[in-house]
Amino acid sequence: MQMFSVPGARLASEYSDEGGPAVVQLHGLTSSRTRDRVLDLDLGRGLSGTRLLRFDARGHGESHGRPVAEDYQWTRLAQDLLELLEHRFPGEPVHGVGPSMGCATLLHAAVLEPDRFSGFTLVVPPTAWETRKSKAHDYHRAADLVERHGVEALIRAERMAPSPPATQGSPETAPDVKESLLPSVLRGAALSDLPSHERLAALEIPTTILAWADDPAHPVSTAHELARLLDCRDLRIAATRDEVAQWPSVLFQDAHQPRRR
Repeated sequence: MQMFSVPGARLASEYSDEGGPAVVQLHGLTSSRTRDRVLDLDLGRGLSGTRLLRFDARGHGESHGRPVAEDYQWTRLAQDLLELLEHRFPGEPVHGVGPSMGCATLLHAAVLEPDRFSGFTLVVPPTAWETRKSKAHDYHRAADLVERHGVEALIRAERMAPSPPATQGSPETAPDVKESLLPSVLRGAALSDLPSHERLAALEIPTTILAWADDPAHPVSTAHELARLLDCRDLRIAATRDEVAQWPSVLFQDAHQPRRR
């Protein structure tokens, strides 16, 4: 593991160099490299023949952060990503993959530096635009719950919520964020949204989108709209865990077949 300093935080990362194209893998909100592996969202497992960089977002996993909500906005996370990529892959286009918050971070980074990315594998895109306001309210309530009753109360509440069919049977996990930081992380997510339609439509980055059905936190409406706006070559919507199990092979194909115009 290596640590990399950015303003207000230190990022924990790991790097596997097997030659080949550069790939960066991100994770979702309150998750981490370790937790995504347990949840079968580590699409980079077994990704041979690449130079793979995986890291924990600020305040998540083994990375450090501050209890400041603005530090966890997607725009700030995108700046962290770009600084880390310039450190590891200076001046080189990179294939980006990540679920939910990781997907959003990649898109914000691409708006800032579109030439940095050779392609995307975007996984379970989060609520955005019209659906974001309601979700932001949920994050504020979750932050208040953690402050008043602790992280165990949040875990119990999440246990009561229905899970999408594609994740049923997955092991139960807890947020991989320190309890002292979790309210700020959640409020940072509440302050965030995807870039505007106009900015996304201006991107020319070959993209695959992997979504799953029946998940209000990751609605297929976002996936379909991103497919319309972006240079989307493939949109897949999983309804079962077996279909999700095929996603690493999709990333393998994406990473090894650069499709940037």
